[in-house]
Amino acid sequence: VQLQASGGGLVQAGGSLRLSCAASGFVFDDYIMAWFRQTPKNGRAFVAGVNWYGDKSNYEDAVKGRSTISRDNRRKMVFLQMDNLKPEDTAVYYCAADTRWDYGQMKSPNEYDYWGQGTLVTVSS
Repeated sequence: VQLQASGGGLVQAGGSLRLSCAASGFVFDDYIMAWFRQTPKNGRAFVAGVNWYGDKSNYEDAVKGRSTISRDNRRKMVFLQMDNLKPEDTAVYYCAADTRWDYGQMKSPNEYDYWGQGTLVTVSS
């Protein structure tokens, strides 16, 4: 199993980034996908999730309206488009896979079966 995240980098506040995550080694269509982010201060926190078909999504309040999660099942990829970035968005971003779509549980890192290696997003003020 492999989840390969990419697309991070240094961007100025107000800018945009598109994170990508390529999956292999498991049946991608059977898993909901999510993005988390981690900082030393806040630990690993949920950012966004998308269901198996890409027609349902859920967002952390702090990124709602500024971010869009999407997936391409044919290419086995999940994306996170982040706009109007803020310095507080600075973190290592991880993609994760889980079999369950549960609004109550999906924000818990413990829920997820597979994790990518992370990609660093740095937003300068």
